[in-house]
Amino acid sequence: MIKAVLFDLDGTLADTARDLGAALNRLLAEEGLPPQPYEAVRPIASHGARGLVSLGFGIDKSHPRFEEYRLRFLDHYEHSFADKTVLFDDINPLIDALNARALQWGIITNKPMRFTDRLVPALPFASAPAVVVSGDTVGVAKPDPAPMLHAARQLGVAPQECLYVGDAERDMQAGRAVGMKTVLVNWGYIADDDDTASWPADITIDQPLQLLQHL
Repeated sequence: MIKAVLFDLDGTLADTARDLGAALNRLLAEEGLPPQPYEAVRPIASHGARGLVSLGFGIDKSHPRFEEYRLRFLDHYEHSFADKTVLFDDINPLIDALNARALQWGIITNKPMRFTDRLVPALPFASAPAVVVSGDTVGVAKPDPAPMLHAARQLGVAPQECLYVGDAERDMQAGRAVGMKTVLVNWGYIADDDDTASWPADITIDQPLQLLQHL
């Protein structure tokens, strides 16, 4: 029996790609490089600062300046993390429906606490999440299962009594690892070359209210 529904944040509940892209483009401008269009940023947004630095500069973490760029990106994002971020359509009707069924809901994200702790309260959720686990809450991030177990403990439910809803392979891996039922959202930050059929998702949905059919 499902007692709680847990969600990824970026690309699942909220469209954060425009603010992430704006931070990246300010960094690129400082380095004399051309901006990245929204269409390029969107499918990478779930990969966070590292993915976006790789996109913008065409480098990986072995590059000697990679960590410098990552930290500078985060400093830019600090000043614009809620400027253009919005909830996806029908997220609040979904939350209302969960509340009507007396189901708890919460967030497990890889976004650092320095952003999550301010962004989540700033978003117009129909009700506050019962738990928020950030990428550094327990010292490790998804796909490590520890954040999933921590969220379940905070809610007082077994992992097997939770749905986990996300848009990335790491979301499905982390949820599956602890026995949560996993739900992949097709409206999320998924790249054209992502092999979603190989991801360990129990369910795939195209819009938020479809989730209610699986509770």
